[in-house]
Amino acid sequence: MNLRLLPPLLMVCATAFAQTAPRARALGVPFDGTPGPLDAITDVKGVEVGDTTLIRGEGKLITGQGPIRTGVTVVFPRGRDDGDPVYAGWFSQNGNGEMTGTTWVEESGFLEGPVGITNTHSVGLVRDSIIAWFVQNGRITLQPWSLPVVAETWDGALNDINGFHVHQADVFAALNTARGGPVPEGNVGGGTGMVCYGFKGGDGTASRVLSADAGGYTVGVLVQCNCGRRPQLTIAGVPVGKLVPAAPSKAMVEPEMKGDVGSIIIVVATDAPLLPTQLKRLARRATMGLARTGSTSGNSSGDIFIAFSTANHGANKEPGPNSVLTVSNERISPLFQATVEATEEAIVNAMVAAQTMTGIDGHTVEALPHDKLTELMKRSPQAALK
Repeated sequence: MNLRLLPPLLMVCATAFAQTAPRARALGVPFDGTPGPLDAITDVKGVEVGDTTLIRGEGKLITGQGPIRTGVTVVFPRGRDDGDPVYAGWFSQNGNGEMTGTTWVEESGFLEGPVGITNTHSVGLVRDSIIAWFVQNGRITLQPWSLPVVAETWDGALNDINGFHVHQADVFAALNTARGGPVPEGNVGGGTGMVCYGFKGGDGTASRVLSADAGGYTVGVLVQCNCGRRPQLTIAGVPVGKLVPAAPSKAMVEPEMKGDVGSIIIVVATDAPLLPTQLKRLARRATMGLARTGSTSGNSSGDIFIAFSTANHGANKEPGPNSVLTVSNERISPLFQATVEATEEAIVNAMVAAQTMTGIDGHTVEALPHDKLTELMKRSPQAALK
């Protein structure tokens, strides 16, 4: 079956999986903080997520034919039907990667349109496809050109990445089916073929809700994780990667043997009214959530983060001037903490949801074993404190 011909069905299956698959909290991981109802980026009102998953073929790599283990994920800050720009800021922890459109985000302070995430060699196609979608839907209104934000991580350990299997129709499918509610995790969308800390990686999400005293704001995070080496993996302070070593009979994929050559893209959303400079500060804090899971952002890792706020609707309205609200810097620290906590959990959720996958040339990447994780969490001092 050619899965490319059935993007709507892919979305339905992925969403059903998201609703039934166990998540890290259900396995006893003692995370800090209070999650939103969905524990997802879509807990931030208005945010919608869409994805298209492409899985086809097996066996020997034949460039241009497969095996195919890839896709695309999109995040709309205000939903598919609301093109009003949002204040945004971005940060590169290590720049061996790509996130297009960030020079304009830096210059203007605004994110215009969705954030796309895919594999390294499909960034240009996804970028151009988003522009084409804007044109077809009459959405290019702010200026007569478009500078979409599209990021990537490398799935060449499992996917025929040089076969360029993501097409415009796949991007359109992700854009047209984006919605709120539960967010698919694991081997879905842009995260389909990703490897994280030597285990199967992919897309993951989480959220935090601040107390009323701290403003009651929500912070949501979505990651596409493809970073780290197995010995680095730390979950809730437990050195899980060292305690669950690779079986000698299982050949590790080449990037794991060579070192930390993976990447991670992190999207942070909030309904707190923040200015672009403050959102850049929020994006930087994603680094600390990543560090909690053990990554040291190696030389070949592309660790690039973007944060946006859904507050201040109409901040770019012409002709202005426009009144905007902002949290004071003296009150921003709880949002930093929420970002760190949600980032950590989103990464672990991605690994918990991911399933063992075999890709090109029979390369197999094992999923993080749920039973072993549960056992380690029960024995951890952190669990006793909850």
